[in-house]
Amino acid sequence: MDSIKIGMLGLGTVGKGAYKIIASNAEMIDRKVGSHLEFVKILVRDQNKDRGIDLDPNLLTTDPADILDDPSIDIVVEVLGGIHPAMDYSLKALASGKSLVTANKDMIAEYGKELFAAAETGGADLFFEGSVGGGIPIIRPLKNCLSANRIMEIMGIINGTTNYMLTKMTKEGSDYNQILREAQDKGYAEADPASDVEGYDAARKLAILASIAFNTRVTLNDVYIEGITRISAKDIEYARELNYTVKLLGIAKDTPEGIEVRVHPCFIPYSHPLASVNDVFNAIFVRGDAVGETMFYGRGAGEMPTGSAVAADIMDAARDKLRHTQGINCTCFDHKPLKPMGSIESKYYIRIMVQDKPGVLASIAYAFGDKDVSLASVLQKHTEGNMAEIVLVTHRVLEQNLQNAILMVEQLSSVGKVHNIIRVEGEL
Repeated sequence: MDSIKIGMLGLGTVGKGAYKIIASNAEMIDRKVGSHLEFVKILVRDQNKDRGIDLDPNLLTTDPADILDDPSIDIVVEVLGGIHPAMDYSLKALASGKSLVTANKDMIAEYGKELFAAAETGGADLFFEGSVGGGIPIIRPLKNCLSANRIMEIMGIINGTTNYMLTKMTKEGSDYNQILREAQDKGYAEADPASDVEGYDAARKLAILASIAFNTRVTLNDVYIEGITRISAKDIEYARELNYTVKLLGIAKDTPEGIEVRVHPCFIPYSHPLASVNDVFNAIFVRGDAVGETMFYGRGAGEMPTGSAVAADIMDAARDKLRHTQGINCTCFDHKPLKPMGSIESKYYIRIMVQDKPGVLASIAYAFGDKDVSLASVLQKHTEGNMAEIVLVTHRVLEQNLQNAILMVEQLSSVGKVHNIIRVEGEL
């Protein structure tokens, strides 16, 4: 084939990155692929918009049919984001035999099954390395390099916005609202930051990783989600005193009772490899039965990092077109049960405001003991008038037992407020 023809849906941040990489490294990429990669049409909303890149204006179109109905186009790159119309365009491309490259985590996390089925029917490839971790290779390693392993655990920092915010809070002692405003000013957080700070972005990525790692379908609705909105400067301070740092983690485990998939803030010890991952960087810690512990680290978003992953997927799709082969598609051949959140085990940090008088600690300790929650340490911290703040850390206990104990503690007349509960993870 003289060239592999590419149509791209969208020309935003990621699309520009992929286009620039393939254009600037064209000679090397063509030699690695074995054929020339040629963009023939790019779908945009406004053909007259200045996008700051050297681009033939004849490539641009506002009509998706110019890409989806063109039989000469071999690969469709979807970088529109969101579910619709991206999903409709993607299904049509795959059904017609065009391989699909996407960085759309929303679409893959919620409709991966339908997309894989369309790819199988059309005899096309579906690649989505850019959907998780930006430029960090993680989808391909799980599907290929680590495929002989039984993956037992994935634990990762997979949202750069929240990692930046928690890093700043740790370094500066600032509170959540102040750091959020700063992140928005710098463009790290959206005007509506809910997807990041409430944990939904990380949850979508975790659903994708868990599906591949455990060979079973995991969707967004299967993931337990907590964000970072309740994390305060006090929690950061107490974490440091206890030799922990605070991170928003995606955690997936394959256990005999079922799989755990959860996103929430965690205390992790300074000795853990993820503890030193700061600012907008991402890292994904993987434990397999044969390989042991591995970690993948890098920039989790951005024009060039995510564009790098998309460009590499285009190259793989092009190679398969040249060889008339199809890559690894759906590997979700198992149907593993979900482990109820109440059945997980963890240590817990708990911050409570109580009346500063004799017998209060004893009544709280009794409430925890009555629900089979063992306390590892109880520290009295600051006092405010007749109220005192206490910090408790438990041993490993069942989540349901912990929640039952908290309900009992909140009913005590001496307890003002349970300010926060944070799980402790990653102790090696």
